[in-house]
Amino acid sequence: MSSSDVHKERSRQRLQNPLEARRMQNEVFTHDTSLEMDEKKGLLNDNGLYKSNHNTVLKNDLSNILLLLFLYVLQGIPLGVAGSIPLILQSKNVSYSDQAIYSFVFWPFSLKLLWAPLVDAAYFSSFGRRKSWLVPTQYFLGLFMFFLSFEVDELLKSNEHTSPNIIKLTAVFFMFGFLAATQDIAVDGWALTMLSKENVGLASTCNSVGQTAGYFLGNILFLALESAEFCNKYLRTQSQPTGIVTLADFLFFWGIVFVVTTTLIMVLKKENSGRTALHHTAQQGIKETYKSLICIIRMPAILNFCFLLLTSKIGFSAADEVTGLKLIEMGVPKERLAILAVPMVPLQILLPIAISKYTAGHKPLNIFYWAMPFRLAMGIIFALLVFWTPMVKQGTEFPMYYYGVLLFSYALHQVAVYSMYVAVMAFNAKISDPSIGGTYMTLLNTISNLAGNWPATLALWLVDPLTVKKCIGIPEQSCRSAIDSELCVKSGGSCSTVMDGYYVESVFCILFGFAWWLCNGKKFRNLQDEHPSMWQCKRNN
Repeated sequence: MSSSDVHKERSRQRLQNPLEARRMQNEVFTHDTSLEMDEKKGLLNDNGLYKSNHNTVLKNDLSNILLLLFLYVLQGIPLGVAGSIPLILQSKNVSYSDQAIYSFVFWPFSLKLLWAPLVDAAYFSSFGRRKSWLVPTQYFLGLFMFFLSFEVDELLKSNEHTSPNIIKLTAVFFMFGFLAATQDIAVDGWALTMLSKENVGLASTCNSVGQTAGYFLGNILFLALESAEFCNKYLRTQSQPTGIVTLADFLFFWGIVFVVTTTLIMVLKKENSGRTALHHTAQQGIKETYKSLICIIRMPAILNFCFLLLTSKIGFSAADEVTGLKLIEMGVPKERLAILAVPMVPLQILLPIAISKYTAGHKPLNIFYWAMPFRLAMGIIFALLVFWTPMVKQGTEFPMYYYGVLLFSYALHQVAVYSMYVAVMAFNAKISDPSIGGTYMTLLNTISNLAGNWPATLALWLVDPLTVKKCIGIPEQSCRSAIDSELCVKSGGSCSTVMDGYYVESVFCILFGFAWWLCNGKKFRNLQDEHPSMWQCKRNN
């Protein structure tokens, strides 16, 4: 329950969905760019010019803002679809080890730094720097969804003799994630030149609003319309065995939308070569970018920061990654969990704004330090919620107050999640070297993404080995694997869980998290007191 980038880390929070962690870690624009914009606005305000010119500039940029918003909506669709698959898999009773394998689908957004310099530097100038990557990537995404619509049912097929093809499913959706991450790089880069300098700050708003809307369509709306129970209860007068749409239908429709809209963008939208990024800096070549990355990584302060950050989220992994799947395992409808995200949207929009007031100074990591024990304590509450769930189940239904408790718990959790997220993003912006701000910031955000991804995958994989079951009625038969469990049932026995690996994991993660906070929390917080020169990359050209 809890996620690249703001919207991608929320995809690690599986009470609501498995992917809403990726939406939350989206790259922010460089700190020096923000400072320059603020300084320019301040000078214009002092002279009474900013307000008078702002409406005119905004009106002139309206078509570009709407296009950028639409591109981010498209970006959110594949993220939402990929995030819905673990919930579908869990309803098919796949193992947590299989869920761990599928979790690699979410890694491309954490690894896009590896090919981002290539996307930024290699292009056809006659076609357009960003369109050279955006157009083919979106065509591939559209065609990918179109052809996947004919195969996805077979990939997810399961019965008493077969289970979903996890390896093939993971490979297919990993490529899906790779294309979406590449599109993200191209759109983020185009945003800086598509909008005028006065409106470039709106790019992050388009990113947040567009991805949220796209993710809503691809995940929450799809899961609701795919559910026969939800459709029969709320949308139909006569019951049907299936939902209004299937995953194949959904992929087919959006595949067509991607191909058609990409064609229109290719033909009708021209890149404005006259607009350049702020500072008018010369484009950094691929070789220079990778040299900058190596220089940054070798700095002792960065190495220390990376080690601490990469171990800081272990304590949250069981709560964030496994809780929602356990609830589905216990009978909570996946579409109901997805719908819990809807009332969270206003909170998720307002929280960063409110928290940023406290992270805007010289001590942003203070918020991280004090939010961490609260978030760890939420892990205890989540474990208790899972334990309580079968007690309140009424046949196949759950009372409304149960969903109210889930919603309230998730809202509290979001306060801690966003406090830590905004604090780290503010610190990243603070320490980024302005001379290589974009590369520096992207690296730091990549480390932040990986800090959530690797514990999440490990947490899923460990649930099954830590779970102890026994075969009731046939003591000599074990229930250690799926095959053993099947043999137990065929022999007339039944498998009973003696010790659930989720609770073992939860205890370990919470204890580890508090130990990390006590031993390393102040070390991490004290990084903000380092002299600025400790974060500056010094290398010979």
